[in-house]
Formats: sequence, C-alpha cells, structure tokens
Amino acid sequence: MSHTTLISAETLRAHFADPQWKVFDIRHDLFDLEAGPRAYREGHLPNAQFASIDDDLSGVKTGRNGRHPLPLRDALVERFRQWGIDNDTQIVAYDAQGGQFAVRLWWLARWLGHGAVAVLNGGFEAWLAAGGPVTTVVPPPSMRGRFEPREALVTTVDTPTVLARLEQFRRGDRLLVDARLAERYRGEQEPIDPVAGHIPGALNRGWTSNLTANQRFKPAAELRKEFEALIGNMPPESIALYCGSGVTSCHHLLSMEIAGLPGAALYPGSWSEWVADPTRPIATGAKP
Repeated sequence: MSHTTLISAETLRAHFADPQWKVFDIRHDLFDLEAGPRAYREGHLPNAQFASIDDDLSGVKTGRNGRHPLPLRDALVERFRQWGIDNDTQIVAYDAQGGQFAVRLWWLARWLGHGAVAVLNGGFEAWLAAGGPVTTVVPPPSMRGRFEPREALVTTVDTPTVLARLEQFRRGDRLLVDARLAERYRGEQEPIDPVAGHIPGALNRGWTSNLTANQRFKPAAELRKEFEALIGNMPPESIALYCGSGVTSCHHLLSMEIAGLPGAALYPGSWSEWVADPTRPIATGAKP
C-alpha cells in the first residue's frame, strides 16, 4: 500500500531499509543556508539522502521569479533518477520544522505524477521519540532509477492568472489564501522579502495552524473543520495558495489533502515573485 500524505515514525521504522523506499532529509533554515547540510552531517535517518531546497528542489533564480522557483520539469526528472527513484518507489520526506520544508518534495513528486510520496509526521523529532536510529554515514550513490514522469497530480497558477483574478478574489468568487504567518500578511514584519503586505483579496491562514503543539499534523476531521471555516462552500478547485516563495503553501495543500479537500492550486512564485515588479498592487492590514 502506498503512503500518499503522512507516514508515522513507527511505520517508517518497519520500512526504512526497504530498497524500494527512498527517504529524504529536507531540513533547512531560510536564514542559515548551511543549517540543513550541517544537521544532516551531524545525524540523519539511516539511508536518508539530503535534498537541498535551494539546489535540488528549486530552479534558477532570475530576480523576478521568486526565491524558490520551480525547477525545470526535465531537470527534476533527472534528479529523481539520480536519486534512484523508480515509478514504484515510495518516497518519504522529513525535516525538523513540522513539515515546513518536507512538503516541497511531497508537492514536487506529485507535480511529476508520482503519488507514492509522504511526509514523516512530526519529522526528525518524532523519529527520535519513536526510538529510531540515527547515523552520520552517508549512503552510497543509488543505482540510477528508471523514473518516468506522468500526468501531474497537482495544479498551478501563474502571476498573470493571479493578476487577472484580483477582482474575483475581492468579490469572493474565487479564493486566494496566504499561508504566511499573520504578521507578515498584515505587513507588520517582513524578514525576508523587500516589500511587506499581501496580495489584495487574499485571506490568511498561517501554515502553523495545521499543527498540534508537538508539531504533528492535526487530525483530518479537525483540519477539515478549520479549512471549511475559512473557505466556506467554495470548491477547492476555485482556491489558490501562496506564501513567501511557494514552499510553505504546500503545507496547506497537504493538509487539505489529508482533510479530504483536494484540488486547490499552488502559486509557485508567491509573494517573492509578486513584489519583484513594483507595479503590482499590495495590501496591508488584517483585511483581504
């Protein structure tokens, strides 16, 4: 049975040595780009390969396409093959930030049409709490995989589409949801991007709202209740999500999948792409 959303540490312990399972360490720090590789060197799950948000899971930055642009599809397919991934491989991603970064690989695999991908619920800390072993041994290079992309299991919207739908977002005919924390949405703080605020018409639900106090995802029923309170009767297919750079908004997409509300689109460029052009409108404050 494939795991397509979350996987527990206990289940992963029973399979981490399975050659058809590939585990990836996606630990990352937006303010210390060496933190992820350093944490991996200090100790990681056995057989786990390190995948860099900036180098492996993002494309080339132009200064106008956001901080974490999508990689070229063919380049990502080649990376999957280098990692030893086949079409029947179970992929598991983990981090140490409640899934904040692991969700990037979850979404990208689905973008390539690969549904057998899951995030370790609770991440590295959950693995330790379950008594999982840790090693500093870097696994040898995998045999080249035979991965072939299939029809995408996810959808995206681009900047021109978001611009064209601004009035629909304001009227509520469609929804745009900002996954950043509330103070960034309101424009009170902006520690990363050059401009503060949000896209006009966007609602706000910080990605951390999907987590319990111990950094596990909330139960499906609770997530569904909270998302329905946010989106009302709006079908997920009419919803687009963004964040700072298209990474943490995938946390909402995973949470909606868990909640039985699949189908929302990702705006990959997100706020960092939006504000790269000063002519695009911005809003501040608590209201859309």
